[in-house]
Amino acid sequence: MIYYQKGSENTVLSDTDLKKGLFEALTKLGNKEKVLAIPPDYTRFHSKAGELTTFTYEYFGDKLKDVLPALGTHAAMTAEEINHMFQGVPTSLFRVHDWRNDIVTVGEIPAEYVSEATEGLVNYTWPAQVNKLLLDGEHDLILSIGQVVPHEVIGMANYNKNIFVGTGGSEGINKSHFVGAAYGMERIMGRTQSPVRQLLNYASDNFTNHLPIIYVLTVIGKDDSGKSVTRGLFIGDNVEVFELAAALSLKVNFKMVEQPLKKVVVYLDPSEFKSTWLGNKSVYRTRMALADNAELIVLAPALKEFGEDATIDQLIRKYGYCGTPATLKAIEENDDLKSNLGAAAHLMHGSSEGRFSITYCPGHLTKDEIESVNFKYAPLDEMIARYNPEKLVDGFNTLPDGEEIYYISNPAMGLWAHPDRFKD
Repeated sequence: MIYYQKGSENTVLSDTDLKKGLFEALTKLGNKEKVLAIPPDYTRFHSKAGELTTFTYEYFGDKLKDVLPALGTHAAMTAEEINHMFQGVPTSLFRVHDWRNDIVTVGEIPAEYVSEATEGLVNYTWPAQVNKLLLDGEHDLILSIGQVVPHEVIGMANYNKNIFVGTGGSEGINKSHFVGAAYGMERIMGRTQSPVRQLLNYASDNFTNHLPIIYVLTVIGKDDSGKSVTRGLFIGDNVEVFELAAALSLKVNFKMVEQPLKKVVVYLDPSEFKSTWLGNKSVYRTRMALADNAELIVLAPALKEFGEDATIDQLIRKYGYCGTPATLKAIEENDDLKSNLGAAAHLMHGSSEGRFSITYCPGHLTKDEIESVNFKYAPLDEMIARYNPEKLVDGFNTLPDGEEIYYISNPAMGLWAHPDRFKD
């Protein structure tokens, strides 16, 4: 059922509009006594989930019992991040998701179904896992809050991904990420239907259909001045609400370029991107727009690590972004990578497969560290001076010396492709 929907390519929803829409939907749900909110973490600060969680607290007051940020594999939020993103919500309500320990397997999808979904590329069972709070908390309402946007693992982010990955366990996350990588990232991004989404929808229909989950989904775009604006708000309890949001996101967040791009400069906001685990969105989201032998330059002033999880960071440092064939070989030969298929998938996603170059300009990692994982390195100060984010505009820019680049101020906001590499 759809409880609220509003949005279009030209719609601009204010925070007041979001609050009004949320309250309208919550009123339709009737009285609730014990509410759990599952928003994204700080890496999705611009999703408007922070404001919507604050409005949820305003509506329910002390009936909002728990807030469980959907960390997935990300690091726990700091108190400063919580106070900044969820203003006015008591920090005592926040719970930390431990993806290695605090999970329950609610069901298992047969290997035959996984094989069929992946066209025979993957043949293992998939465990549907969620944080135990969803089952043990006895909540009469679970609000899953977040932004729908193109995504490298599942095609379009959010909906039940927020549940089975955001609050999921290590085996479920690792295996789902590898399903996406094995099937092919460029066959998935920007599509509402994908093998990973098929698995998650199966899990929703068969393993968690008894849980009182309502999805609160935003679509965020940029206006003509480059300012982030809310284009849509969709609230409901089934796949239809996701499909509505995804259809709008494709109109708002997907940029089809006329010609393959030869040189792209991407800026990673220091408040969001501190690892290549997240920062490689600069690679994922642009790869279908890049020409063969193109150059991708990533300005990363806050980059301090490869993986936010210590084990994953170690694996990235050990194996590097060396392409799909080499990664698959490493999986066969090494138990540490075999037991962390999510890390393996990330290594495949983050490689250019030799088709274009990737130059990272980090704030806190050394030249040796960057080059050890098979990226090129350039000094941040030098590159910021040449490609100054304060002077560039999203899209094509011509520098004073005549060099033409394509600039992206936030890769998490969209997907870029050219027709030769994106076919329905």
